[in-house]
Amino acid sequence: MIDPFEQILLLIVALVSNILSAMAGGGAGLLQFPALIFLGLPFSMALATHKIATVALGVGATAKHIQNKNTQLAFAAFMLATGLPGVYLGANVILSIPENLAKISLGILTISLGVYSYLKKDLGQQQSHKNRTSMGYLLGGLGLFILGFLNGSLTSGTGLFVTLWLICWFGFDYKHATAYTLILVGLFWNGTGALTLALLTPVKWEWLPMLILGSLVGGYFGAHLAVKYGNPFIKRIFEVITVLVGLSLILHTI
Repeated sequence: MIDPFEQILLLIVALVSNILSAMAGGGAGLLQFPALIFLGLPFSMALATHKIATVALGVGATAKHIQNKNTQLAFAAFMLATGLPGVYLGANVILSIPENLAKISLGILTISLGVYSYLKKDLGQQQSHKNRTSMGYLLGGLGLFILGFLNGSLTSGTGLFVTLWLICWFGFDYKHATAYTLILVGLFWNGTGALTLALLTPVKWEWLPMLILGSLVGGYFGAHLAVKYGNPFIKRIFEVITVLVGLSLILHTI
């Protein structure tokens, strides 16, 4: 039997977490994934259910960013080609390895992203295309493959790594980096991970309608705020979310 209060709670959690994620370029699992576990789902079921719901974040954010033409097809195809194999591999590995050490390590690294961004005052404020040579794309693609593996195998925060990688390695500003992250990671990488996990473990299907609705609306509204207020605003949100996601990952293992 469907509990109305439970459904309303799921919608609120999905809305808040996905608005923040769409502004920062990742981190939807900060609230959503722990909430699913708190409401009684085992880890593997919560992970699969969360991954499926986050695909809707990509749909909502994509609708907004396409309107503003913040991405280019060639680079989007590059991110798909390099990241998706890692996502598939990571999703197959996660259900067979201990998670606590990986989560603590990822938490520390995620916090370091926010600290690094805070200390680098001009980071991601202006576009400065770099590493667009053959070797640059090769190393950049290797980085995206590794981040794809983390995306497939871990629950939250990996989109934040992709955002900062696009800024530091390829020279994107925050607005364009978050656009690529939300479209490619949110829609395609998470979609691949969600499909793989759904084939390997049960999904709480009756919870998905509210989670997907919250992800769609939250993704669109969060992307709207990011586009409206620009790079300084996105940078601050990114720094706050990275620290909170990192702390969440660490505390969740204690």
